[in-house]
Amino acid sequence: MNKKVAAVLEFEKIKQRLIEQVVSSLGEKHIHGLKPATDLTAVQERLAQTDEAAKVLRLRGEAPLQGIHDVTFALKRLEIGADLNGTELYQVARNLQVARLFKAFIMQFETNGIEMPALTKLAESLVPLLDIEKEVLESIDETGYVMDAASTELRAIRSALVRSEGYVREKLEGIIRSRSASKMLSDAIITIRNDRYVIPVKIEYKGQFGGIVHDQSASGQTLFIEPQAVVDLNNERRELQVKERHEVARILKELSVAIEPFTNEISHNTHQLGVFDFTFAKARLGKQMNAVTPLMNDQRRVNLIDARHPLINPADIVPNDIYVGGDFEALIITGPNTGGKTITLKTLGLLAMMAQSGLQIPAEVGSELPIYSQIFADIGDEQSIEQSLSTFSSHMTNIVHIFKEVDENSLVLFDELGAGTDPQEGAALAIAILDAMHQTGAQIMATTHYPELKAFAYNRSYTMNASVEFDVETLKPTYRLQIGIPGRSNAFDISQRLGLPADVIDSARGLVDEESTDLNNMISELEDMRQQAEVRFEEAVETVHEASALHKQLEEALVSYETNKNRLLDHANSKANAVIMNAEETADKIIKELREMQSMQRSQFKEHELIERRHQLSEARPKTLKKGPIVKPKVTNHVLAVGDTVRVESLGQKGELIKRVDKKSWQVQMGHMKTTIKETNMTYVTTEKPQEQRFLTTIKRESHVKTELDLRGARYEDAVHRLDKYLDEALLAGYAQVSIIHGKGTGALRQGVQDYLKQHRLVKGYHHGAAAEGGNGMTVVELK
Repeated sequence: MNKKVAAVLEFEKIKQRLIEQVVSSLGEKHIHGLKPATDLTAVQERLAQTDEAAKVLRLRGEAPLQGIHDVTFALKRLEIGADLNGTELYQVARNLQVARLFKAFIMQFETNGIEMPALTKLAESLVPLLDIEKEVLESIDETGYVMDAASTELRAIRSALVRSEGYVREKLEGIIRSRSASKMLSDAIITIRNDRYVIPVKIEYKGQFGGIVHDQSASGQTLFIEPQAVVDLNNERRELQVKERHEVARILKELSVAIEPFTNEISHNTHQLGVFDFTFAKARLGKQMNAVTPLMNDQRRVNLIDARHPLINPADIVPNDIYVGGDFEALIITGPNTGGKTITLKTLGLLAMMAQSGLQIPAEVGSELPIYSQIFADIGDEQSIEQSLSTFSSHMTNIVHIFKEVDENSLVLFDELGAGTDPQEGAALAIAILDAMHQTGAQIMATTHYPELKAFAYNRSYTMNASVEFDVETLKPTYRLQIGIPGRSNAFDISQRLGLPADVIDSARGLVDEESTDLNNMISELEDMRQQAEVRFEEAVETVHEASALHKQLEEALVSYETNKNRLLDHANSKANAVIMNAEETADKIIKELREMQSMQRSQFKEHELIERRHQLSEARPKTLKKGPIVKPKVTNHVLAVGDTVRVESLGQKGELIKRVDKKSWQVQMGHMKTTIKETNMTYVTTEKPQEQRFLTTIKRESHVKTELDLRGARYEDAVHRLDKYLDEALLAGYAQVSIIHGKGTGALRQGVQDYLKQHRLVKGYHHGAAAEGGNGMTVVELK
């Protein structure tokens, strides 16, 4: 991209704001070299990295990149065999530490199921060198100081040095405290000169105070003397200091030699850390600007939603929708100056440069931009004093250059095209330039105050009129871009509101040709229509929102209804089954008691009647109640009483009320069965009392129940029904064992019969018949 265009569109200011977001000079280097990419894949990759960095900031608040350093120069020194100093070694190790920790930081997102493909790809290339990192950081601190732990020898030397310094100070403090020496001293202190401990002696006592003079005060009245008594001690201390320096140098060399084989890996890590610093700086700037990641396309489509100029205070900026491409390739913004036309022009150009540089843009989600090969801008008065060019000439020079460089993938921005010369000629030139520029295939956005260009934009299929709204009431522009409506002059309206006499305004109106008047009237009508359309659109949007909310409420209500319905049906099913199971158990108990009575010859009863009752109860039990109707008790004013006939709804049987069990339940006699039924599960049938039943007191002993049941040729469902009834009859007849003949055939009927017998509560066991009895063709059943 042209540097001049970058300056005009203020891209350099964006870069400066970006520099404020980095944490190291490594990231700053990338910003200095930042320029828009022209390859769609490269741009999408840059934006993906920025978008994921923004996601990290939302999830974690910040990225652990603090403390990284540019060690490029240090690595070059290593390559030529030089030893690194403590600071350089620490910075190298710190970079290794940050690289290792940051890699783990990014990879944990993948581990937790949060996809970060772009950042993960970068992080995977980081090379941890834990052994070197640990060795250096355990030896050198952040100031570059080699710590005692670096070696056993260094620790011993420093311990000896501390003791030696203690001896020197102790000796000097003794001299200072002595009465004979105190009067000779300028001050009772111990200080250091030439790295040796000395005391300040008055110059007149020089001869009386033995020792080595190391320095003299500025006044010349004080000499800094090393007393003879500490010379040997100071010499010993100096020897230890030399040993310390040699040991430190050895340690630094050893660490440098250990690092040298890995300079390529360290250099790569350092570069990648710079990329990460740069990437997260972009994300921080995007957050600061409330920006989004735009969609990039190769279809020449601009669709910016609520776009804002990033360098204008958000409180002062008016968001605008900007779209070009598809139906038209050139947008001509007409209307008076100071209306915000130039800002709109710059917004498109700057946001395009930002997006192609991998930066988020201040707009709304869904905003789109194409990839431009170049962006050209002829904006503002760039008069060249050196060449004594006029404003018009300066603009024409820029336009000539644009024609030489432009291609079909370019974006061309013209501000006040054709200005600075005779209006008629300027308008003609502007029209010709726009037509010629269209022939190159470039996308165009131009501003102008020439009325001729309004008709031009209307008559060209590739061009669309636009304007910046002006509020006649406040006499100020609203800065709202109106695509599809050309700008109109508000001179007469403004003059009238400012108090210009009406006759002067009327006279002026008469001087305007009819064509211009019709054009302004047309524009005014279009603007009124647009405002009405906006109101209707807002009403439609509100209606859609209300409908969506209502639809959501209905969906929630339907889900709630279905949930409650299923819950109630399940509950009803459980209760009904429980009642029927209780009835069956009661019936089985009665049958068992009657059978015992029969065996004891106490009474006589009709077996077939009891068995039929038992089967009625079994058939009354539903296979499933989920799809059946919910039985509701009929409303009646009758007060139930003992002797009333009622219908038990869950069993479909009639019965007689015997006695009230509690406030909600009755004991009901249904044939030979008595059971407790809730009042809500019964319906009053008649007030007539049934005739009193008299039980037979004699037993009819004979039984017509056979000891075997032949099911051969029967279907499974019919066979099971007959088998169930037969087992009840056999049990009442007092049989302990019966035979079921099912034949051999395919074995399906035999298997079905035996499966049924397994779960029957009256069956004690079963086995195949003997060979003489039919073998596998018959099953012998033992009853309980």
